[in-house]
Amino acid sequence: MSEVEKSRNFIEQIIDKDLAEGVYDTVHTRFPPEPNGYLHIGHAKSILLNYGLAKEYGGKFNMRFDDTNPTKEKTEFVESIKADIQWLGADWEDRLFFASDYFGQMYEAAVTLIKKGKAYVSDLSADQIREYRGTLTEPGKEDPASERSMEENLELFENMKNGVYRDGEKVLRARIDMSSPNMNMRDPVIYRVAHMTHHNTGDAWCIYPMYDFAHPIEDAIEGITHSICTLEFEDHRPLYDWVVKELEYPRPPKQIEFAKMYLTNVVTGKRYIKKLVEEGIVDGWDDPRLVSIAALRRRGFTPESIRKFVDLCGVSKSNSSVDYAMLEYCIREDLKLSRPRVMAVLDPVKLIIDNYPEEQTELLTVPNNLENEALGVREVPFSKELYIERNDFMEEPPRKYFRLFPGNEVRLMNAYFVICTGCVKDENGKILEVHCTYDPQSKGGNSPDGRKVKGTIHWVPAAEAVRVEARLYENIIDEEKGVYNEDGSLNLNPDSLQTLTDCFVEPALKSAKPFESFQFVRQGFFCVDYKDTVMPSQDSDGKLVFNRIVSLKSSYTLPKSE
Repeated sequence: MSEVEKSRNFIEQIIDKDLAEGVYDTVHTRFPPEPNGYLHIGHAKSILLNYGLAKEYGGKFNMRFDDTNPTKEKTEFVESIKADIQWLGADWEDRLFFASDYFGQMYEAAVTLIKKGKAYVSDLSADQIREYRGTLTEPGKEDPASERSMEENLELFENMKNGVYRDGEKVLRARIDMSSPNMNMRDPVIYRVAHMTHHNTGDAWCIYPMYDFAHPIEDAIEGITHSICTLEFEDHRPLYDWVVKELEYPRPPKQIEFAKMYLTNVVTGKRYIKKLVEEGIVDGWDDPRLVSIAALRRRGFTPESIRKFVDLCGVSKSNSSVDYAMLEYCIREDLKLSRPRVMAVLDPVKLIIDNYPEEQTELLTVPNNLENEALGVREVPFSKELYIERNDFMEEPPRKYFRLFPGNEVRLMNAYFVICTGCVKDENGKILEVHCTYDPQSKGGNSPDGRKVKGTIHWVPAAEAVRVEARLYENIIDEEKGVYNEDGSLNLNPDSLQTLTDCFVEPALKSAKPFESFQFVRQGFFCVDYKDTVMPSQDSDGKLVFNRIVSLKSSYTLPKSE
């Protein structure tokens, strides 16, 4: 095997072989979610894999909603899924489909199977069907209805369609093999009665196809060549192949399974997230502590960082877990050179420069990103009164504390050297003001006499600073205990959200827009929250809310490639 072949994943190798042998003359993929919840980071892998393969081979990519189960599906989920996929950059062009668009063709396909003697109407209940199916070590028993004539089955199936029967009273089963070692092949149910309003077809139908029957038909109708899905469908592949073979599609699609992407210590299960939403523990499916794609977008992750993450995870046939820290690594790498580095004080205390002219305000020119000159510069006002971080001053500092304390000199970032002269406290000992003097000769943060200082702290101008809210997120799961308790409930971290309401940022951020992101120097990367931010108007100053995307540093390093 050549080095090039080795570097191509197993799906690419299958496609290469299919094209070389003339099995297909193009590549056509799809992403087919059921609209019963919001997509999460694991779905991003499937979206980008399917879209990426279509793009790589100059083929087509379809977006299709597998909406065959009206009990759980909502228009809200349809719209959120469309937004997620568009945000990730997967372009379905004009190929947006619904499985429900094909209900008529699926019905005819079922009629075809009945006429071929490959399907029959059953009277058994769901429990009876399970009982008749047998076990992994024992074959199943024939359904008493399996010998019904074609004519009778056609009549009964039409009655099902016409609403003659109650939910669960009749089902249509495929006639395959009740002794098959694969349980999915023991006469699976392919249609059931469900008197429910469908989000797309309304009350036009009261029978609905099962996923395993519908999915291969949808793929075949759309001309999908490679139906790429996750490993849990591997045992369903024989049924998939049986359906397209029995319906005699001229160029049937090929199902290929790949391993899911599992993240450590995160919640992806829809029923768990639904419970968190309903109990008000999170503020919706897009709460930034979750890993739904909508949540990651709201927190400030970029499509580029998700794509890089998926790329690093690779494509494999065996399941494995990925550390959440790798996702954080990807967003840091994406943002560090592309975002302005601005000053923000999250826990403020006033710093007063006693020897600075009372009414003077000067504009200091500050680089937007020291590692990327292309981002240019900005001007920040500087005056007698500033805000600094409360923990950047200590009256009685420990050893190796190089920030402000009485008698110590530090650098105010991009400004001047200052020496601390003392502080003012309230009756409870809380620091209200820190006082200092500055060296007018040290403008820009360097002294003409060459003296050095060990500490550099950031600041914002007190008069011009913008008051904002900052939300500091940690994992919603208690990582030490793991995701689940023995009873199946979640191990929640009580400190997963810290909300700081009296923070100050540079005046340049006053016009920041939702989803816009910045590096707050010494603090981390932050993004303007789209949901709770109120933009300024004639009647209001507005309210800026920033979500911390990720802290600045991590001990995480990429694993070495073999």
